[in-house]
Amino acid sequence: MAEEAGMFMVHQTVGSVLCCKCGIPMTPNAANMCVKCLRSEIDITEGLQKHVTIVHCPECDTYLQPPKTWIKAQLESKELLTFCVKRLKNLNKVRLIHAEFIWTEPHSKRIKVKLRVQKEVLNGAILEQAYIVEFVQQEHMCESCSRVQANPDQWVASVQLRQHVPHRRTFFYLEQLILRHDAAGRAIKIKQMDQGIDFFFANRSHGVKFVEFIGKVTPSRSRHDKQLVSHDTKSNNYNYKYTFSVEICPICREDLICLPPKVAVSLGNIGPLVICTKVSNNIALLDPFTLRHCFLDADQYWRSSFKALLSSRQLVEYIVLDVEIVSSEVNVAGSKYALADAQVARVSDFGKNDTIFNIRTHLGHLLNPGDHALGYDVYAANSNDMELEKYRGFVLPEAILIKKSYEEKRQRKRGKPRSWKLKSLNMEVDDSKGRADQEKMNTEYEVFLRDLEEDPELRFNISLYRNKEYQPSEMASMTDGEDLPSVPLEELLADLDLSEEEDGDVSMRE
Repeated sequence: MAEEAGMFMVHQTVGSVLCCKCGIPMTPNAANMCVKCLRSEIDITEGLQKHVTIVHCPECDTYLQPPKTWIKAQLESKELLTFCVKRLKNLNKVRLIHAEFIWTEPHSKRIKVKLRVQKEVLNGAILEQAYIVEFVQQEHMCESCSRVQANPDQWVASVQLRQHVPHRRTFFYLEQLILRHDAAGRAIKIKQMDQGIDFFFANRSHGVKFVEFIGKVTPSRSRHDKQLVSHDTKSNNYNYKYTFSVEICPICREDLICLPPKVAVSLGNIGPLVICTKVSNNIALLDPFTLRHCFLDADQYWRSSFKALLSSRQLVEYIVLDVEIVSSEVNVAGSKYALADAQVARVSDFGKNDTIFNIRTHLGHLLNPGDHALGYDVYAANSNDMELEKYRGFVLPEAILIKKSYEEKRQRKRGKPRSWKLKSLNMEVDDSKGRADQEKMNTEYEVFLRDLEEDPELRFNISLYRNKEYQPSEMASMTDGEDLPSVPLEELLADLDLSEEEDGDVSMRE
């Protein structure tokens, strides 16, 4: 602006002075010294640590944060850089500007960190300087690793899961929940027992955390005990072994239940005959004759515990002769049901008698004449239930249908592999009971896989993986039943190679 107006303007210039030591021209500063002379006169890194020894556990790849904390960190990670910087003493005398790793051989047991710091020196001048700190790794196993190394089976806490029922359907489902949430990742050993599973941990806190997880996914109750292993009178240290006993309620999905009168009244006079439709941290109950439903939490159940009148192992196959809808579809706890009057006959009676049952069912939205269904034969069942005897004058139905059966259509696909797989825990199995017990478990596992195919709500919290060995053929798809339930491909987890060579703690089961 001044030049355009024709005014004379003096250009500003930055003056220079001579360094008081070497005499070279330089920009003026508070010390009147050039940078080289200032660094030769003053070392701001004096008194700072240049060599530090850190303790590293080679088994679990952790570092000791004194006095007793072990921190897990990978090489050249942010966590390791933070750990190294915090180990430096007298670093508060300077201002840390930047820190970075300098590459070293991984097997050299050396970690080098380059630090850039600033500090105010003569007459207020700020000097910046970089230096290298060398951290020497001293190999020393942590307490838990040394205990495991001395005896791999030495445990501190054990969790004993038990359910007093004649089948393992609950444990198959619970196994998948444990795998999905990695709840047993800290377990040093898993052992399959007669009516449950035992989990062994090297730390009591890991066992407590696992018990809390079980309480969130199943209606269970627990108790704990401890046993003294050793006692040091001089240091007053005690070593205990802790045992947690967890009992899962014996009520399972698809069980027929006769509610005790007090429980039925507390739930709004539902029942007394109800069906268990879902088991999570509470029990979902459905009245198949009125479509009323309710939820029973763990505390309510254990205050007045009861057993199932009939379990899923006593299901009988029926054929539907006629269906007449009574009411339209109703959403009950996320599932659709419709009341209907049906005429059914036992499949085992064909060619022997003409026994026909006229019943009411909640599966009116699924069943059509000619379909097969699984249900409880209350007409021929011999049930000595104390709770049922308390309802005087109550007329039992002849049959109660539970679910639609696809067994006839599955005969066409028998022996063919599924398009999906499940992971399983690496458990020690007791083979003392012989081949009969193994065949029984395989049969129950096959029933569990069929339940996953039929019930999308059941597989909602389960991770299913694509079977790479499965090769669908056009002829197979033409011969398979159209209504046969299956798992959609979009529900399968792809791009994961979960083989036994890569994952040592889990295996795959079809």
